[in-house]
Amino acid sequence: MARRGQPAPEPDDLSVHELIDGPTEILSQDTLDAIRGPEASGHDLSLEQTHDLSASSVEATQDLSGRGAAGHARERVELPRMPAAGALYRRALLGALPGLGGGRRSAGVPAVELAVGGIAVDRTHLADYDRVCGFRLTDRLPATFPHVMGFPLALRLMTAPEFPIPLTGVVHVGNRITVHRPVTADETLDFHTYAENLRPHDRGRQVDVVLVGSIDGEEVWRGVSTYLGRDGKGGGGGRRDQPGRPTAPAGSARWRVEPRVGTEYARVSGDHNPIHTSRLGARLFGFPRPIAHGMWSKARCLAALENRLPDAYTVEVAFKLPVPLPGTVSFGLLPEGGFALHDPRGRPHLAGLVR
Repeated sequence: MARRGQPAPEPDDLSVHELIDGPTEILSQDTLDAIRGPEASGHDLSLEQTHDLSASSVEATQDLSGRGAAGHARERVELPRMPAAGALYRRALLGALPGLGGGRRSAGVPAVELAVGGIAVDRTHLADYDRVCGFRLTDRLPATFPHVMGFPLALRLMTAPEFPIPLTGVVHVGNRITVHRPVTADETLDFHTYAENLRPHDRGRQVDVVLVGSIDGEEVWRGVSTYLGRDGKGGGGGRRDQPGRPTAPAGSARWRVEPRVGTEYARVSGDHNPIHTSRLGARLFGFPRPIAHGMWSKARCLAALENRLPDAYTVEVAFKLPVPLPGTVSFGLLPEGGFALHDPRGRPHLAGLVR
């Protein structure tokens, strides 16, 4: 750790706290091989199911169409309203304190599916989000905005005691979004979320959190976020050979990312993880200064591609080196729908693909 008043060194060999390995199963196209590492094992670690997510204000119904790990049916839990993200973060932080929680985690994903209906688009919120992320101000929702709308529901799932990875210290390593058709601000969405595909990783365990947006019973949007929980002993996925540093693609745009990006995106997204907004919070998790939200980086790249995107598409990204705040990044296009974000030294922050 650097002494006070001195800038943190930037070593050539990145440590675990500096280089976030990409997800095991997010990007597969050959065009992105140059900016991603080899895949880790995809074995499922699920051993048992728990579904104690009851609350006095929720109604539980059995959903035989949803399947958890090992083919078990997921129990559908209908919430009367979207949860408040702030209270969920407080719960997660309190649970991380000694004596107040943070005990042994489940060996499998929760066998539940949380749902909430009738979520309207707040146009003021949408316009604020568009400004923070660089999108044009229109009534059409950016592909990343339903993720923000439904994020508190996913957060409710991730803060449950049955979730296999504690929220504090979790690393968002990948995200895939499928837009089935354009969604506009005058439409109302129903959301449901569940976890699946718990698997080992050489630094812990990974799990996918699925969030689905529907309108009148038709799925119009789907997001899959891959999270890594580091346990310090590895999850049996096998140690991967570290590849040499690839040549970065030529940048077509250069962006200065100021510290306010962390606080402004936290405000419009509801993701108030202190690793993005506080120097002290970042240091608690091994970073010398705050880092940008991965989903802001993805949204900013999609804003740069806005004129090229079709009405229906899938966009997937692997989050690599965190973007420090403040910092400078270069955005570059790759063949066959690929794109990348890298630092001035050519090291990757994000590798993406639109298809």
